Amino acid sequence: MSSLEATRTTDAWPSHALLRVLGVGFGLAVVVGGTIGIGILRAPGPIAATLNDPTLIIAVWLLGGFYVLLGANSLAELATALPRAGGPCVYARRAYGDYAGFVVGWGDWLNYTVAQAFLAVAFAEYAGALVPPLAGHEGAVAVVTLAAFALLHWTGVRSGSAVQQLASVLKMLALIGFVAVCLWADPAPTPVAAPAAPPAEPLRGALLLMAMVVSMQMVFETYSGWNSAVYFTEEDRNPGRNLPRALFGGALLVIGIYVLVNLAYLHVLPMEVLAASKLPAADAMHAVFGPRGAQLVTALAALSLLGILNAGLMNTPRILYALGRDGLFADRAQTVNAGGTPVTALLVCTVGAAVLAASGTFEKLFLLGAFIGVLLDGSMAIALFVLRRREPGLERPYKAFAYPFAPLLYATIALAIFIGFLVHDPHGSLLGLAAIAASYPLYRLVRRRRMAASRASRAAAG
Repeated sequence: MSSLEATRTTDAWPSHALLRVLGVGFGLAVVVGGTIGIGILRAPGPIAATLNDPTLIIAVWLLGGFYVLLGANSLAELATALPRAGGPCVYARRAYGDYAGFVVGWGDWLNYTVAQAFLAVAFAEYAGALVPPLAGHEGAVAVVTLAAFALLHWTGVRSGSAVQQLASVLKMLALIGFVAVCLWADPAPTPVAAPAAPPAEPLRGALLLMAMVVSMQMVFETYSGWNSAVYFTEEDRNPGRNLPRALFGGALLVIGIYVLVNLAYLHVLPMEVLAASKLPAADAMHAVFGPRGAQLVTALAALSLLGILNAGLMNTPRILYALGRDGLFADRAQTVNAGGTPVTALLVCTVGAAVLAASGTFEKLFLLGAFIGVLLDGSMAIALFVLRRREPGLERPYKAFAYPFAPLLYATIALAIFIGFLVHDPHGSLLGLAAIAASYPLYRLVRRRRMAASRASRAAAG
């Protein structure tokens, strides 16, 4: 325990403890609900345009799922060995030190906060399509939506858990229904809303490799959120047993849904139509039901977004909670109400997302968050090796299978994705690296303020 942790000023801000009330059902729900969103309704079109081959399309989704399973294998060991709230920042701090914990924590928090703003605005846009009087008021609807979820979570972790499980079940049932309808439909070409793209030549050699890399980047972004269960390890009744089940079970459910949805698209839409589509789900429903299918897809997209918004507003406060407990943020971030919610952290996260949503300034930050997410994956893969060597006696209820080969493969793929980002978006990548470098003065400032607060607290007690 660091000196800053040891001097937590509990008298100044009375706080309850996080509640151990969650189980594997919530873990599965938060993985599924925190992952499946509008990405699977949009990304297959650009991927089809890039690859232009049904076998390759299914292959990249399976490869993305394989990467997620490799990540779950590594993260399950870290999370069960260090069962504390906050997720990756906890493991980074233990493996690399305070500054790494600070960078990973703040990068992770920024990533989630920006995503919450983006998703709230996207939900508002879909809500406007379903309820015309709301159209044109996206900023206000987004802020109200975030506030409503914040009030829900203020009542306690049990309420958020119940809503997450319900939303995830409804989302899965809706997607399974979508798949069943598409696969049942006549696969013969049917007039659809999207124009057809011109036929493309088969890919070979370097062009095929580049197309796979670009497609995998889109696939990985769609799988983002698969690690959501690790943020709640401290609140799980039996994390050593439940967390691996939630990570692997949730990942397999998501992989299955993604592959089935892509098969449904390929069954209903000709390749040239899918490749030109900006919203394949709408075009598939248009092919089956005609113009009224668009409303069904809009409702499905809105439902998917609600599940992710709920999961995000549960995850994100626990990052600030962990940073506060480790002396890397204000001590007040540790304040937990009787319902088990880190209320100050929840307030900061909600206000941050609401400001970004209302101002519309999140788009460039969204790209920065994706880059930081890749670095986070790589840091977690390496942290496993560091802690295995440095702390061989650490209790590990779950040990990564095929060690060191599977974790090494995970780290290698993360490195390849990172290089892909550098090549595909050098400007954004350099901006991300600059942001990380610029964080050091902020880290020193936070440390100095915490040390000064600790000295003042000891002086007052003396």
